[in-house]
Order: sequence, then C-alpha cells, then structure tokens
Amino acid sequence: MTKTQKRFLNDWAFTQIGGGQATVDGEWIQVSSFPTTVHVELLKQGKIPDPFVGLNEWDVQWVGESSWSFKTEFDVSDSELQPENIDLVFEGLDTFASVKLNGKEILSAHNQFLSYAYSVKSLLKSGKNVLVIDFESAFLKGRDIEKQHEKLNLWNGDSSRLHVRKAQYNYGWDWGPVLMTVGPWKPIYIESYTNSISDLFIKTDVSEALDVNLAISLSRSEHTPGGASVTLKAPDGSIVGDWKRDALDDKNVYDIEQKFEAGRLQLWYPVGYGKQPLYTVEATILDTDGEVLDSKIERIAFRRARIVQDPVEDEEGRTFLFEINNVRLFCGGSNWIPGDSFLTTMTKERYRAWLKLLVDGNQNMIRVWGGGIYEDDEFYNICDELGILVWQDFMFGCGQYPAYDDFVISVQEEATQAVKRLRHHPSIVIFAGNNEDYQVAESLNLELDYSDETSDFRKTNFPARYIYERILPQVVSKYSQIFYHRSSPYSGFGKDTRDKFHGDLHQWNVWHGTQEPWHNWDKLAGRFVSEFGMEAYPDIRTVDAWLGDDKSERFPQSRVNVNHNKADGFERRLELYLMENFKHAFDMESYVYYTQVMQAETLASAYRLWRRNWRGTGKEYTAGALVWQINDCWPTTSWAIVDYYLRPKPAYFAIARELRPFTVGMTRKEIETFADDRTAANLFIDTRLEIWATNSTLEEAKVTLEVTSFELSTDWKDIWTKEVILAPNASTEVWKGNVPGQPRRTKRSDIPRTIIVSARLLDASNKVLARYANWPEPFKYIKFPEVASLGLKTEIGADGESVTLSTKKPIKGIILDVDGDEVKWGDQAIDLVPEDPQTVKAVGLAGRQVRLRFLGDGSA
Repeated sequence: MTKTQKRFLNDWAFTQIGGGQATVDGEWIQVSSFPTTVHVELLKQGKIPDPFVGLNEWDVQWVGESSWSFKTEFDVSDSELQPENIDLVFEGLDTFASVKLNGKEILSAHNQFLSYAYSVKSLLKSGKNVLVIDFESAFLKGRDIEKQHEKLNLWNGDSSRLHVRKAQYNYGWDWGPVLMTVGPWKPIYIESYTNSISDLFIKTDVSEALDVNLAISLSRSEHTPGGASVTLKAPDGSIVGDWKRDALDDKNVYDIEQKFEAGRLQLWYPVGYGKQPLYTVEATILDTDGEVLDSKIERIAFRRARIVQDPVEDEEGRTFLFEINNVRLFCGGSNWIPGDSFLTTMTKERYRAWLKLLVDGNQNMIRVWGGGIYEDDEFYNICDELGILVWQDFMFGCGQYPAYDDFVISVQEEATQAVKRLRHHPSIVIFAGNNEDYQVAESLNLELDYSDETSDFRKTNFPARYIYERILPQVVSKYSQIFYHRSSPYSGFGKDTRDKFHGDLHQWNVWHGTQEPWHNWDKLAGRFVSEFGMEAYPDIRTVDAWLGDDKSERFPQSRVNVNHNKADGFERRLELYLMENFKHAFDMESYVYYTQVMQAETLASAYRLWRRNWRGTGKEYTAGALVWQINDCWPTTSWAIVDYYLRPKPAYFAIARELRPFTVGMTRKEIETFADDRTAANLFIDTRLEIWATNSTLEEAKVTLEVTSFELSTDWKDIWTKEVILAPNASTEVWKGNVPGQPRRTKRSDIPRTIIVSARLLDASNKVLARYANWPEPFKYIKFPEVASLGLKTEIGADGESVTLSTKKPIKGIILDVDGDEVKWGDQAIDLVPEDPQTVKAVGLAGRQVRLRFLGDGSA
C-alpha cells in the first residue's frame, strides 16, 4: 500500500492570453517564485512600474482587467501512477479559473478562498504532462455576474465585488489601492495515497473547575483494512496520551474521549496572564502490517474561552467581555487588514515581525477584518505562540451581499473549509459573520427586524441575513467550539448596531460621523469598541519612498500625497482636528509631525478613558478597545499605527503606555456655576481634576500616587503624595478635586494659568510603575516658553543605544529622530516634566546625535 505523498508543482510560466501589454501572443514568461500572482511577476520582470510609488497604481489597472494563463509541464514515472488514488490539489486560485490537465478541463474555480481537489489518476500519463490554468478577469467577470442578478449597495470599492468571492480590499478601500490580483496564490500539488485522513476534529472542553475533557475524532477517506493510532504530546515532547485501534469499522471513524483532572494539563493563557503551552496531536492510519498510510499533526492547547454577556450594575445593558480560564480580560488590541496588496510576498518573518510588534506594544487581541482573507496558517500559529487572542471575521465587508443559490453554496463551502482549518487554534476565540453589513442595512433602511429570529430572509432586500443568521452559525457550531457573533458591530437583544450598552461597537463619531472632539471618548464608550481610529502620516522616510524621485511633490497637498490617502474628505478631517487643537506648521516634515502627535493624543485618550470603565466584576462597562488599524497593505497615510514598512508611528507607543499592567489617568473639566438661576454674568469657573489608576494583574497592589503640578510660565510647583491600594484586574478611582494652583475664575475672559499636572505610580522601592502628564487643552492656546529656556537635555548612554531626556520645564509631544539609518526607538510622543528624566532605548543609534520635535519647538 502507498503512504500518502505530496509532489509540489513549482515550475511554472505565465502569459497574457492573446498577448497585450505584458507579452506578445504565445510568449511564456518563467515565474520567479511560486505560488505567485501576475503583478508580482510583472514587477520583477520590469514590465510594470511599482504601483506603490507615485501615481503608478493607475498605470497597472489593465492587469486586473486582462486574462492570464499559467502553465507547467511535469514528468510522471510509471511507479508514480501506481497508487490507488492520485489527486491534484489547488490550495487557492485567485479567482475565476479554468484548469486543464492534458487538454481536459477538470475544474472551474470561482472562489479565492476555496481549496480544490480533483482525482486525476485516469488523466495522468507516463512521461510529460501539461497543466494549464486560465484566469479570467475577476473585475470583468464580476460586472457580468452583477448584470445577471442585481446591483447592490456598499461602502468602498466597486459594487460588483459583492458578487465575487475574492478579497474585497483588492477593489480599493479607504486605506488601500485598487489592485486586482490574479493567479495561483497558494500551493499546487499532486497527492498520492491508498487511504488518507479526511478529518481530524479535536474538541477540548475545559470546565469551570478547569477539568479537561478531550474528544478526538479521526476519519478516513477510504475503507481499507487497518487501524489507527493517536498520540497526545506535551510541550516538552513527553507522551500524555496514546490510543490505538487495530481495525476500524466500516464507518471509518475512530473516536477517543479522555478526561484529565484539573492541573494534569497545562492551560493556555493570553499574553500577560500566563504561559502558552502548546500540545501536539499526532494521528496516523495504518495498514494491516502496521505501516503508516497517512499521518496528520495538529498543534492544540487547552483553555476555557467564554464571551460573557451578563447584566451590569448601575447601568442598562449587558457586558460583552472575554473570559479565559475564569479570568475576565480587558482586551486592548488592534484590527488587522491583509499585510500586503500582494499576498504572496508575505513571509513567516513578516508575519512574526508584525505580531511581535503587537505584543511588544502590550496588546493582547487582534481582529482579522472581514474585507481581507482568512489568514495564512503561520499568522495563527504565531498568535498561538505569543498568546494573542484572535477575533476572526468571515470575509464579508461593508455591503448588501446577495444570497442566490450559487452564491450561498459557494459561501457554505468557503465557511466550512475555513472553520475546519482554523478551529484548533487556541488563539481564535470568536467568529464574526461580517464587517459592518448590518450598519449598511441600517443606513439604507433595509428590511431589518431585529426581533425576527425565524425568517429565511432571502426574499427581503437584506438577503444576506440568511448567510449570517442561518448558514454561518450552523457551520461554526457543527465544525468547531468557537463562539459565533453575527457581525461586527452587532448588539443583539433586539438593539441596532449603534447601541452602546450591548455587544460590540464601531465608534467612528471621531473622524467620521458627527466628528466629535477626541476628548469625548468617555461619552462615546461602548461595551466593547471593536473599531475606532484617527489618521496620521507615516514616517517621513515612508512618504519619500512613495514620492520616488519627484521632490516637487513633497508637500502635504500634492497630487501624489493625496493619492496616497484613500479616505474620503481626509484633508478636511485632518485639518478639522489639527485646527481645533494645535497651532501647526505646513511644511512636509512638520505636517507629518503634527498629524502623528494628534493621532497619538487621540488614541491614547481612548484607551485611557475606556480602560477606566473596566471597574471590576459586574462593572465591566467597557471590556475592550481594538484600534483601527495596526497595519497597512501599501505605503500610505491612514489610520494605521505602524506603517507598511513596519515603522511604528508615535501613536503605537502612546497606546503601549496605556496598556501597561499599571497606568494612571487624569481628566480635567471646567465646571461653571452661577450665583443664582437668573444671572448669566455672575458665575464661577472651577477646573476639576479626576485621577484614577488601573491594575491588570490579578493581585491588589499597594502603590504611592505622586502628583506634581507645574506652571509653564513660572517656577511655581506643587507636589503631594497619597498611598493607594489598587484593586486587582480593575480600575480604581484615587482622587478628585480642583487643579492645584488654578484659582477659581469669575469671568470667561479670565485666562487660566497653564498648569501641567504630572501623576506617577511608585512601588515600595520608588520604581515608576506608570506616569502621565495632563496638559490644558486645546494645545493651540498655550503660549510655550522660548526653546532656550526649557533646559532640555539629551544624553546618549555609554552603550550608544539609549537616550536620556531631562528638562527644567514641562515639554509636550517629544518625537526623536536621527539623520541617516533609522533607529528602533523604545518610546515616542513623550511628555517630559522636571525632575523626572526618561530613558529611551534606541537600537541602531550607534551614538549619533538625536533630533527632537515637540509642541512649542518654534516650528509653528
């Protein structure tokens, strides 16, 4: 009998069908790597300009509207034709493709997210075989399908995308280019076998007492004589369980159940709460001589994962929180879009670098957004290893999707394959049906009765409810143990998606919507805020990369810079928030700086205020905040906190500070009172300060709160301390009162003193656990001191890889940079106060001089 073997087909050539701008008719070009897509190959061949530079994006649109063919020739020996079963497997074809083997069509592909397997034993021949894949233009094909059905509504991209099961961001989004990829984007191989493992379903039920019930179901594809074995190995390789059966019955299934008492197995925890022990299940099927016919290995872990939706104290609504192994978590994290416009260029190293940045930034959750792809296995493997919780959307985004029969059948198979591939990852804790599709329906006043739990929905004008409320939950429950959520955002309990007291919320009334001041994040809170954001320019090096050699375009309003920001109305919105809050300059470097500081202030404020709402059991008023977004798919200005080249923006560091195990936060608000209820002139204005602290550890902490106040224009200073006990896994209110040194005002023309309040949390050894400096806002009203009077010092460490900053007057928004090769900074967007120097790691600095930008640096 034949043991399962795979032969990968990697030697391919491609051509433009009928000839055209890339090739003459009949010319075949050898691919440089495989899997691949057309843009990638044409770029390497120098046949198209780099679409990430200048306006070149628009010069390559013809690629996505052309037809392409890929061909490989391979020899097969007589011995390779002997196995009982020979399949040709396509892990992913992008998107509409006709596959011919030795001139016979064997497959008509129609969904980028599907893998396909076709039995080819009768078609293969000894000697040379020819495999050809002809790809239609997904854009043109989508337009044709749309005409056959109907034109539906959407946000972002071309409406035809709603009928095409392809990564939706390829059609363009408000942060990404229009680049319609095409080609064999995942491996292709010949698989030979006598019998194979058709399914391995591992269920791990962890009780509230943390006992583990393990259930394993192994299925064979063929009924042949022989048995099976399953081994469970601990992270150190030792055998925890070993099960064998000499013969399987005609159902071809081997079911195993084993209970482990609490403590027998190590539990998997999110980063910051414990370790991430990964176990291995090795399954094999055997012939009658005990020889292995096929084997399959899955990495698993054991954890109890729950989404808790319980009533909250003192407010309406319910929680929406994640609980792992009985520990309730505040989830601070990011949204993830595809890491590149050209997915085949993503490597394991790039995935790890991105996810390591997430963890280094004190984040514990990532949301795989529904307009991209079900990510590569390596993405989830790394999340498992690093302890990152994954919120996984199904691939529907911002649209009124159809639900005609062909579409539903394709989606059901897509969902089944995705769930079965992803279900064993301990990192994945939720599946969500789509991104914002219910919001689209609400905005269009579609038929949307949230109390209707029984209808089919396909004859309504929101037919996709059939997919989100019938098909997807059935698939998820049948093939996994993962929680299913109908959409993101979705409130449930009969509420619409704008409800702030149930489910998750996309809070876009900062930037989009009502364009609220960022200071109102506390009023804009939800039970779980799964999207919110603020734009900023990336590193100036990234700007220069997309400008290429055209220095005449190096100003914020240039045509090229505008092309590298896809957000509607971005110039008005950036300027709205800049003008309301900053006195700013308009040269390229300064505009980069001011937008970055604005983004850092906006996002840090959101995490600070929403983490305050995590007040302990029964008072988890906000249980998570996922910023839109951590990454870019090309060099651009967007909401990303790290740019395409993995260069963190200052906001990344500001968020990291707000997600440390201990933080301290403050708000100041002006409170007006009147002498009586008749007067409008006889008034009093007090500036109130509130201070709180957070503790994400599971033990209470005794700390010292140190509060120092400074007046910016004088040497006045006030300092006091208070011993505080911080509740475990919660925020704690620690002080309320008037801003020290700020007198009561009796007229609106009284200009308040510019008082900066610095708060620090100190442990018993006076180590700084957290710090935050609260400045009066808006910053545009502040009259900053002359730079020469600040007493600002930068001292390079003896190792040349650190910088210590100190000052004699408070300084706001320090960003460090150097000329020449870039540095990996340990912190940015720093607020500095006297007698509290801060040391910043600077890997790659090599002792070079550091340049500083800050508010009041003389640039504006």
